[in-house]
This record gives sequence, structure tokens and C-alpha cells, in this order.
Amino acid sequence: MVARLVIAAPASGSGKTTVATGLMAAFTSAGLTVSPHKAGPDYIDPGYHALATGRPGRNLDAYLCGTELIAPLFAHGAAGCDLAVVEGVMGLYDGAAGAGELASTAQIAKLLRAPVVLVVDASSQSRSVAALVHGFASWDPQVRIGGVILNKVASDRHEELLREALEESGVPVLGVLRRIQRAATPSRHLGLVPVAERRADAVASVEAMAELVREGCDLEALLGLARSAPSLGAEPWEAGAACGPVGLTTSAPPVVAVAGGPAFTFSYAEHPELLTAAGADVVTFDPLRDEQLPDGTSGLVIGGGFPEVYAPELSANEALRKAVAGLASSGAPIAAECAGLLYLARSLDGAPMCGVLDAEARMSERLTLGYREAVAVSDSALAAAGTRLNGHEFHRTVVEPAAGPAPAWGMHRPERRVEGFVQQGVHASYLHTHWASQPGMALRFVERCTR
Repeated sequence: MVARLVIAAPASGSGKTTVATGLMAAFTSAGLTVSPHKAGPDYIDPGYHALATGRPGRNLDAYLCGTELIAPLFAHGAAGCDLAVVEGVMGLYDGAAGAGELASTAQIAKLLRAPVVLVVDASSQSRSVAALVHGFASWDPQVRIGGVILNKVASDRHEELLREALEESGVPVLGVLRRIQRAATPSRHLGLVPVAERRADAVASVEAMAELVREGCDLEALLGLARSAPSLGAEPWEAGAACGPVGLTTSAPPVVAVAGGPAFTFSYAEHPELLTAAGADVVTFDPLRDEQLPDGTSGLVIGGGFPEVYAPELSANEALRKAVAGLASSGAPIAAECAGLLYLARSLDGAPMCGVLDAEARMSERLTLGYREAVAVSDSALAAAGTRLNGHEFHRTVVEPAAGPAPAWGMHRPERRVEGFVQQGVHASYLHTHWASQPGMALRFVERCTR
């Protein structure tokens, strides 16, 4: 039994991240062990959650992983914790386009049997707030909205009007936050600036969020609401069980190098756990600073991030670029997603990259964003041809050509196209995937590393 809350909102931009991160930090500083979670595919918010709690931020995405894995993944992350806080995505009932409630915050709340706290931007309303809250609370009887936190409240008189209106709704006010800027976090072309790029300032931001929440929210009532959640009755997901028996023939585990640091911050917490369970020795390195791959590297994973922000620095690290190109030419397995794809190209915005792929990358004005249904077109170190899975794209860059002679994926929704590159041991693509839904990808990758 883990006490739990889902922090939701009527729409994006209402203050979910401020409230959720502030609650995580406030309860952690009060001595509770808090498990942080984020609904949806976002990589950036979990970094702030991890900073607030000292535990890995974990994603819960029903589109990427399937509804059947949400409760087990939650139980895995929350094991041994006093409280779990789940930050929602978009508006409470918004999910995958054209798929009903799939991947919505409401669906996650129902799968977790968790009470919802609705964060409302009250800056341009008074009595109408009651109609808004009533509508959200009554839309789906299976979604239990246990309270509301009013954000961007202008004055004591404004607060008085809002509280008076909400008395008629039957939904208690559990917090009121004033319209101030001290908890603000800077944004960029894909959302908040990741923690790894502004560590000291991010610590200050999280502390400000915690103080804001402590001042404006009824923490005792929120904890009581969280403890009212019923037993979940789900067995925790385990990477070892997901991978099954592993029979590696080598005496020492193969070293899998995983790119990290400020340029490569996008990774799901379960990926290194799966690689380890599959038999690998996972070692993180920073392409901005490390001039060589970790000793004994036999496989390389380069996830998402912001190489476009650090293109000059990545390019200047010529020694590492050559080491990556050498590893690729040896046929070693390399899995590259989004930022990793850009890093393997010949150049990024004119700056030389690793030159593994015969392609050029550049920034674009167009945002590519959304869930994708995909099938593996070519056999690779990650997947056999014909493997089907769901993924996610999120970038403002373009790679030309978009696919190599052996494409990585064929997309079936929202449009039909091929994308990505498979050559020798390299699998490079824009598509973000969650390996918990396909643990065989980690097994296949590590097995290829032993060859």
C-alpha cells in the first residue's frame, strides 16, 4: 500500500509541474520517502522530480507501454516509499489523438486507483471556477477529484471569491498559490531546460517550488487524501523477470556505454535496469567532456537530448567522435535515438559530428511531435524485422535523407513513411521507445555485444 496522488489540470500551462515538484520536495524535506512519476513520454520533468526527491523520476505512459504495465511499473518505482506523486500530462482528459482516453492523466489515475488534485489557473476568473471544477469532477465518475489547488491567485479578495464559489462545487480547496515568479523555470524550444544543464539554478528552482507549496497548500490534508487511496493489488515490475533467464557465454559482462551529461539527458529509468538485467555492465559517459569511450566498450547507447544546443562543443571533442566512428566501423551494436541520430550524422548545423551516417542534420522551425505506430523494417541490433511497437517523436530538427538504404522503422500512424538507419551494428532513428514494453530489445542488444 503506497499513499499516492495524481496532480492534474484542465489544460497545459496551469502549473502542474510547479505543484507536483513542489509537493515532492516539501514532503521529502519533511522526512517522507517520495516516489516521483510523470504521466506521458516527457523526459524533462522527471529530472526535476529526481532533484526534488533524490530518487529516479519514472514515466507512466499507457501508449508506449500498454495499460497492463502501468500499475506494475508504478509499484516498481514506489516500492518502499511513503508517498508517490504522479504529475499528469496536458489536460486531465487529454490523451493520444483519436484514441479516446488512452495515455491520458485520467486513465493513469484510474489504473492506479489514485485520487486526483486539480491545479486550476484562476488568474482570469472568479465564480466561473466552480463550473469548471464541477465539469471536470463529474465528467468521468471513475475519476475521483479529491481537491483543487488554485494557482496564480491575485489577491486576498480574489481568493475569497474563488473559495466562496467552490463551496458550491463540493470539491475542497487544498491550496492557493499567489501569482509570483520566484519558482519559474526557463523554457526552450522543447520545453523546460533540463536539470543537467542548470544544476545549481535548478536546485534553487525546486527549493522555491517547495517553499511556495509549503506556504500555500494544506500538506496535512493532501497527505490524508493520498493515504485514502485503496490497495493497488499489483505485483511490481522487475527487470530481471522481464528479461527472463540470461545465458551469456562470456566470463565478464559486456560493457555498454550510455551517453549522458547535459547534451544527452533523455532516458527512461528502466532502460539501464533492463540492460543490467540482460547481463551488461552499464557505464555512463559524457560526450561533452570524455575524450574516449569507457574501457572495454562493446556496445553504445545514445539517447535523446539537446545536441543542437551543444553542437560546437560536441564537434570540438574530435577524439571521442573518432572513437565512436571506430566503434561503429567495427560492427559493434550502437542504439541511437533522436539526439543520438544527430550525433552520428556527418554534421549538425554545419558542425562536424561522428560521420557514421551518410546524412546531414539541421535545426528546423517545424515541431515534430506525437505518438507513432511503428514496425521494424530491417533486422538490427535492437529488433528483428517485423517487430511492432509504439513510439514517440519530439524534435525540431531535420535529418536529410530521412532514411538510409535499410530503414529502421516503417511508420503506420499518423502517416505512412520509413525513417531511420540500420547499417552494420548501428540502429539510428528519431523514434523514442520504452523498452519495458519490449524487453527483448535489451536482451538482443546485449547478446549482440557479446559477439
